[in-house]
Amino acid sequence: MEAGAATAGGARPPAVELRGISKSFGPVQANREVDLAVAAGSIHGIVGENGAGKSTLMNILYGFYQPDAGRILVDGRERRIRSPLDAIRAGIGMVHQHFMLVEPFTVLENLLLGAEGGFTLEAGIARARREIEAIERDYGLEVDLDAVVKDLPVGVQQRVEILKALFRGAHILVLDEPTGVLTPQEADHLFRILRNLRDQGRTVILITHKLREIMAVTDRVSVMRGGRMVAHRRTADTSTEELAELMVGRKVLLRVEKGPARPGDPVLEVTDLEVRDDFGVPRVRDVSFTVRAGEIVGIAGVAGNGQSELLEALAGIRPVARGRVLLGGRPLGDAAEARTRRLGHVPEDRLRMGLVRSFAAWENAILGYQRQSAYTRGGFLRRRRVIASCGDWMERYDVRPRDPFLHAADFSGGNQQKLVLARELEHDPDLLLVGQPTRGVDIGAIEFIHRQLVAMRDAGKAILLVSVELEEVMSLADRILVMFDGRIMGEMAGAEGEERRLGLLMAGVAAEER
Repeated sequence: MEAGAATAGGARPPAVELRGISKSFGPVQANREVDLAVAAGSIHGIVGENGAGKSTLMNILYGFYQPDAGRILVDGRERRIRSPLDAIRAGIGMVHQHFMLVEPFTVLENLLLGAEGGFTLEAGIARARREIEAIERDYGLEVDLDAVVKDLPVGVQQRVEILKALFRGAHILVLDEPTGVLTPQEADHLFRILRNLRDQGRTVILITHKLREIMAVTDRVSVMRGGRMVAHRRTADTSTEELAELMVGRKVLLRVEKGPARPGDPVLEVTDLEVRDDFGVPRVRDVSFTVRAGEIVGIAGVAGNGQSELLEALAGIRPVARGRVLLGGRPLGDAAEARTRRLGHVPEDRLRMGLVRSFAAWENAILGYQRQSAYTRGGFLRRRRVIASCGDWMERYDVRPRDPFLHAADFSGGNQQKLVLARELEHDPDLLLVGQPTRGVDIGAIEFIHRQLVAMRDAGKAILLVSVELEEVMSLADRILVMFDGRIMGEMAGAEGEERRLGLLMAGVAAEER
């Protein structure tokens, strides 16, 4: 049956059917008469750019929002879902992009919250442990129930969220951008879990903008654009190119187009660098490299191998334990001094380090540059000028909605990223440090961000790019460095980048060992 089509008489009804769903937030129409049918026992992808309405639609299904119009059917029966509790009672579970776990609690304690049961707590815990262990065995979701959540890797925390939904009786599982915080290896493990769930009769709805995930794991895919459902496809009958065009409404370049680099003088010189974490543990060890004007140097590696600490040290945020960092031939100072010397920084975590969520876009647009004469006069902020500049940048960088007064928290992830990128690029840095530039960003914004970085390189600027997306590093970088356990394991020209070779270096296998 084609996704979105009516079921034939006598056939098993869709696990989920949405009919004519509409939802507005003030003047913003988030969903417009959306129809969707999700076959029982399938993995169904919903794709679209950030702001296309896919998360709003699923939040309606889960009871966070109430639709202005439309009907929801679960297993062929119309349901009024007024709250997440109603959704859970209907057999719907949801795993959010940002996990809803109590970090100091154990796995078992998290799973039991709100579902303790039993005449005594001890009896409820004992029964729950047996039930959860059976679920773990059935679906390949083994987790140490006595482990403290904050000590678990992100991929394992996600398994806890899936376990929580299954323990509460979910036979329909909704995952919102599930790989945004996962390494490629963790994402592949998640896909195996989802296939196992499907094969045992569960229904999975996967919200994502990553076409690799759609092609790798889904049976059917529906495409949203501008709040509307614009297409339904069997995954086997479509392609990444067609889906990208449907998502954006135009042809999209899935490959980075760039000419050869023309490297100039060194802009950043790093020698024998050692950086320690907050506990004094060395995270960057004896690292040396150079970034020249007119080139992009990419650092590949699995997250947690020192890339974050390296970027923070180079941005002047984290102290250097040993070694030397030269910017333009002179030693690098703190973050404020680095700004005055034309260093731009797009941090890995835009919400923790790049933006203040409660600030308006215009306030975020000058963070780190607010003392420059362009924005102050006689010690007072030139508010009108800042707001006008922010509006211009939002237009050029296609930040949506183009509202300088909207709080950062109210923009989608891709638009938050474009706002940070606009701030850093518009101040014309000689060196740009970029961490995970397209994490959680939709395909149209990825294409835009990649074009901006290549244009900056072609204008003679130096760029240091850190990304866990190996394909991104391979397509953007003129030179590739690979980090493992805080060290540079190898270096190669971007044109020589090959996935297997890079993967071995990322696993800590040096060239001489192969």
